[in-house]
Amino acid sequence: MKKILVTGSTGQLGSELAELSAQYPKYQWIFADRTKITLDDLKLLNNQLNEIQPDIILNGGAYTAVDKAETDKELAFKINHLAVEVIARYTAENNVKLIHVSTDYVFDGSSSTALDEKAETNPINVYGESKLAGEIACMQQNPDSIIIRTSWVYSKYGNNFVKTMQRLMDQRDELNVVNDQIGSPTYAADLAQAMVTIFESAEWIPGIYNFSNEGEISWYEFALAIKEFGGYKCNIEGIPTSEYPTPAKRPKFSLLNKEKIKLIYNLDVPYYKESLKKMFV
Repeated sequence: MKKILVTGSTGQLGSELAELSAQYPKYQWIFADRTKITLDDLKLLNNQLNEIQPDIILNGGAYTAVDKAETDKELAFKINHLAVEVIARYTAENNVKLIHVSTDYVFDGSSSTALDEKAETNPINVYGESKLAGEIACMQQNPDSIIIRTSWVYSKYGNNFVKTMQRLMDQRDELNVVNDQIGSPTYAADLAQAMVTIFESAEWIPGIYNFSNEGEISWYEFALAIKEFGGYKCNIEGIPTSEYPTPAKRPKFSLLNKEKIKLIYNLDVPYYKESLKKMFV
C-alpha cells in the first residue's frame, strides 16, 4: 500500500485532502500537522521524513501570512524555501514523488493577459520571494517534482476571504472591497482533487503547472458572488488598492492560464461560481 504524506494537514488544502482521502482507501494517508512535520526545524524535518518513509508527498504546508511575512522574513524563508529544499532533496534521494504547492504571488502583476507557466516571475512581497525561492530549490534538488501554482485559495476550512466576507456581511450594512486586483479564486477541494488526479495518472510529467478556477474577476466581484449565494443584504462598494493599504504589496493582475494542466492531465476546471456555490450548499 502506497503511503501518502500530506503536509500542512490542518490548513485549507490539507483539510480538503483529508476529506477526499476517504474516497481513496487503497492508499495509506498520513496527515501531518506541525508536530509530525516541523517545517521550521530543518534537521528535525529530515529525521521525520526518514521515519515516515512516504511514497508520495503532497506539500501544502507553508508560511502564508502575507502581510506578517514583511517583518518575519527569516521564518517565511525557512518554511517556504529551506524546508522545501530539504523535502525535495529527500524525495530525490529516496525516489519519492513530490507535488509542491506554490502561488500566483511569484508574479509582479504587470501582465494584462493570463499568465502561463513560462511567464516571467518577479515577486513584489516577501511571501512571493520566499515561495519563488522554494520553487527554484524544489526543481534544483528534484527536477522530477511537480509544482502547482494556485491563487486566492478558499475553503470551508481555515481562514480565507470567503469566510471573512461571510462574517462581515453578517455584521455590517456596508463593505468596501478592492476592485483593481484581478485574478481567479481556487476552491481548495478542486485543487485537492487535481492533485489526486495527477498522482493517480498513468503518466508523471514533472514541471510547473497552474491551477485555479475559471473566470477573470476582482476581489470586489468575488465579494458580490459571495453576497449573491449567501443572500446577504450588505451593500458592497468597489475601491482601488490605494484606498486599502497593506504592509505587503499585492500583484494587480495574477490570472493564471490553466491550459497546460487541462491538456496534460485532462482536468476539468470548474467555473469559480460553480465551486463557490458548493460552500453554500
